[in-house]
Amino acid sequence: MELRPEQLAGQIGGQPLAPVYLIAGPELLRVIEAADAVRARARAEGIGEREVFDADGRDFDWGQLSSSFNAPSLFSARRLVELRLPSGKPGKEGAEVISDFCAQPPPDVVLLITAGEWSKAHQGKWTEAVSRIGVLSVAWAIKPHELGDWIERRLRAKGLRADPAAVQRLSERVEGNLLAAAQEIDKLALLAEGQALDVAKMESLVADAARYDVFRLSEATFAGQPQAVLRMLAGLRGEGEAVAALMPILIRELLLTAGLARVQASGGNLAGEMKAKGIWESRQAPFKRALQRHPDPKRWERFVAEASLVDRMAKGRAEGDPWLALERLLVAVSEARAVRLLARVR
Repeated sequence: MELRPEQLAGQIGGQPLAPVYLIAGPELLRVIEAADAVRARARAEGIGEREVFDADGRDFDWGQLSSSFNAPSLFSARRLVELRLPSGKPGKEGAEVISDFCAQPPPDVVLLITAGEWSKAHQGKWTEAVSRIGVLSVAWAIKPHELGDWIERRLRAKGLRADPAAVQRLSERVEGNLLAAAQEIDKLALLAEGQALDVAKMESLVADAARYDVFRLSEATFAGQPQAVLRMLAGLRGEGEAVAALMPILIRELLLTAGLARVQASGGNLAGEMKAKGIWESRQAPFKRALQRHPDPKRWERFVAEASLVDRMAKGRAEGDPWLALERLLVAVSEARAVRLLARVR
């Protein structure tokens, strides 16, 4: 069975635990809360013993985990065995151990597997074995256009009411950081005193918890979100970030996309090229949208050249305002109609 993390948390309260749960994905808060729901249900069912195994390197002893499945419980009739698998890849030996568990799950063990990295490439026979007798729950990152709905649902769950403008303002404040959003909503539950939240009330109660970094900036740029790009650039500048520190990642992403544009223009296998470059399915959408806006490889070559100029400005090797030049470049990448702005940089 496959469930979203929120579905898992809602479903698990009214049913006995399955033999195995695999909760994985890049959205840490969703992974944590779904795993916490499994632990809470385990306590409710009287499971008082818990073992934790960290498979965070090649030296992990899978035999020790396998032996644990068959060891008798010392303090409780049943045990919760947790396997933390940061990479999401158990390897051949680990996959066999998990598959063997699923083939004959011990009646006194519930297995909870959590992982951070995840994509469809991680799935295989071992994940199919988990799905057959248990639950697979993938916590994909919340996309920018989904954040408002996520915040609204969480507000309602806390007994809070907010108008759409207030929800939008909170979305802008947390800038995609679900943990920050959850913390702010918890605070609102204490401070709102049952009042409906409008924009003014929201602004008075929440802190600016936006987390600006070059990776989110790049994602917003390629996904086609010029307003988010401008907010992030303002945030980075306000935090004292230097343009020169941002450029290596941005230039790398532009060069990568220029290569993808050439493959697309020549009729090559774009999906295969993305995979070969290490862009897994969970990260492909922004690149695909960017290539739809700018299909011409020469356009990407121009973006790379402009980025090199911005880098030289930032290092004092060319004249011009690097922040203004960077702003115009990234807005041009995120909005096709803004390409004309590049001619005005110098």
